[in-house]
Amino acid sequence: MTVAAKPKPILDVWNRPFWNACAENRLRLQRCADTGKCWYPPAPVSPYSPRGAWEWVECSGRGEIVSWVVFHHNYFAGFADELPYNVTLVRLDEGALMLTNVSGGNDRLSVGALVEVVFEDRGDAVVPVFKLAEQTR
Repeated sequence: MTVAAKPKPILDVWNRPFWNACAENRLRLQRCADTGKCWYPPAPVSPYSPRGAWEWVECSGRGEIVSWVVFHHNYFAGFADELPYNVTLVRLDEGALMLTNVSGGNDRLSVGALVEVVFEDRGDAVVPVFKLAEQTR
């Protein structure tokens, strides 16, 4: 029996630095040169300034849960063994929002719960996911 693979990123010129950093277990985001705000997903220009200038910065990998949904139906074959699983909106300490998965039990998720990044090796790609943080801020 063949086990279905989880989705992997499609690399392009704009997101390649993000995925290269993930392969090194580092989280990097783009930051607007004019406002200092970070965003995700990667893009060719800053969404915060008409000038559009930006730079890549190393991130803490910490954040908090904004919202989540728990999937009980098998929409993606690669996640079948993890049902029910969550898709969670995390606001990173740097301000960017990421859709991700959080490990540690769906019943422990709550708005404002602190999370920290961990990296999941999917063979051809390393993907940032999160776990509930052990410590408070």
